[in-house]
Amino acid sequence: MPSSCKDIRAALADCLQSSECVLIQRNQPTDCLRPPLLETLPTRCQQLKKGFGECKRGMIDMRKRFRGNQPIAVSKELEGEKPGQLYAGSGFGSGVKATIGNEDLKVETVVGVDGERRVVR
Repeated sequence: MPSSCKDIRAALADCLQSSECVLIQRNQPTDCLRPPLLETLPTRCQQLKKGFGECKRGMIDMRKRFRGNQPIAVSKELEGEKPGQLYAGSGFGSGVKATIGNEDLKVETVVGVDGERRVVR
C-alpha cells in the first residue's frame, strides 16, 4: 500500500485494538468495522474508518492524480497547529490589521502644485 494511507491505517488499527468491541466483547477487528458492531465503536474509530476509506478512494481518483492525497490532519490537530493553505502564498488577511470602525483617522492638509489645499486621509 502506498505511504499516503499507512499512517491513518496504523491509527485505525490502534484505535480498534483499544476499543471495547475487541477488548471486552472479543470480536475480530474486521467484524467491528461492519454493521451492526460499527455503531458500538468510539467516534474516533468511526472517523478514522471513514478517513481511511476516503484515502484509499483518493488513490484512484483521477482529479487527485497530480496532487496526491492530502496529508492526514489528525496529527496537526493534536499538535494544535492550524492546517495550512493548499496553494502557495499567505492566507487571506494575514497582514491586515483588524479595525472596529471608530479609529481616529489621520487627516493631513497638503498644498498642491497649483496652490490648492487638499485634505488627505
